[in-house]
Amino acid sequence: MDLFEHERQKQKKISSPLADRMRPKTFDDYVGQEHLVGKGKMLRRLIIQDQIPSMIFWGPPGTGKTTLAHVIAQITGFYFVKFSAVDQGVKDIRRFVAEAIEREKFEKKRTILFIDEIHRFNKLQQDAFLPHVEDGTIILMGATTENPSFEVNSALLSRCRVFVLNVLETKDIEKLIERALVDPIYGLGTKNIQIDKETISYLAQMANGDARTALNALEVGVQAFGEKEMIKLDKEVIQEAFQRSYLLYDQTGEQHYNIISALHKSMRGHDADASLYWMARMLEAGEDPLYIARRLIRFASEDIGLADPRALEQSVAAYQACHLIGVPECNVILAQVVVYLAKAPKSNALYTAYEQVAHDIHQFPNEPVPLHLRNAPTALMKQLNYGKGYKYTPVFQDAKDAQQEFLPVSLQGKKYFRL
Repeated sequence: MDLFEHERQKQKKISSPLADRMRPKTFDDYVGQEHLVGKGKMLRRLIIQDQIPSMIFWGPPGTGKTTLAHVIAQITGFYFVKFSAVDQGVKDIRRFVAEAIEREKFEKKRTILFIDEIHRFNKLQQDAFLPHVEDGTIILMGATTENPSFEVNSALLSRCRVFVLNVLETKDIEKLIERALVDPIYGLGTKNIQIDKETISYLAQMANGDARTALNALEVGVQAFGEKEMIKLDKEVIQEAFQRSYLLYDQTGEQHYNIISALHKSMRGHDADASLYWMARMLEAGEDPLYIARRLIRFASEDIGLADPRALEQSVAAYQACHLIGVPECNVILAQVVVYLAKAPKSNALYTAYEQVAHDIHQFPNEPVPLHLRNAPTALMKQLNYGKGYKYTPVFQDAKDAQQEFLPVSLQGKKYFRL
């Protein structure tokens, strides 16, 4: 890169949003995800040893998925290409692959092809990558907020390592905010900004684990002062920058878990009004509707079960509908199923039964399957009494005549499920 191009890239960087300008270039600058990039952790070791596989980063928004891909490219010196599932197609894939082959041949430089929101790729696009990922022509890095098990082609998924990124802790986001406030080149260090520790902590908590949201709000808050020499950021300014009510969050960093607990307990207590309120608190705060839908599916079996088997059907249908139409249209769908679950009869018989079964499995040795319950596809098995004495229930007119034991000997007579 010549001097002119270097200066052009620097100016482009400076004019981009704060969250983009503050992207770290090394693992030492990278904040959070210690389970992946901490010293001695697997991903960091793979990169240091130059054993980089194709990989998919799965995690909530603003947790550092794109940043991590940039850091890896920076450390390795690989050529970094960003691909858009929305604007580019199979023809572009072929062009990128051809360029990657030429680059490695003449420049001895491998190519990282980064795909943000890889779950938006259609099957044809995903299939087009397969041979080139498999033969190592490109190193594929994808980022997604959706479960790759459901959203990524299984053939492509099998050729990639999946790394899960967690929601950033408040202290991590505070560190990023403080860094942006003092950085004189890419951050806000040249401005006279007055902000106390309490407001920084408040801003970090409002971001709900999303670093990009925090930095965007910080930048909007600063820009609101225009050309004023002194900028004073307080909670009121931060609230306005977020454009959402502070009532959606508390100052402990636990609100996400507190509200889902409140929703769960309100539905269990047959209170449809409270259930709607807590569900709406989450949705209006920007919670992923699919997360709420997944919790409803669990509730349908754990707290309702066979007292109303349709509760599970309603919950699964709500998840699928939310997946299809997204926000904000899916709010009434979630409202429908939340009220249904709140009004439905409750039974924890299935939950209790499974807990007791799991307890016995861990307490007792691995019991052999009784001989009469085993299949006997070979003559030897028949000689060993496999299947002997088994009663084929449908041929018996009298249920008493068909009675037999199905549990292991040590557990015979045990009752787990009770209505």
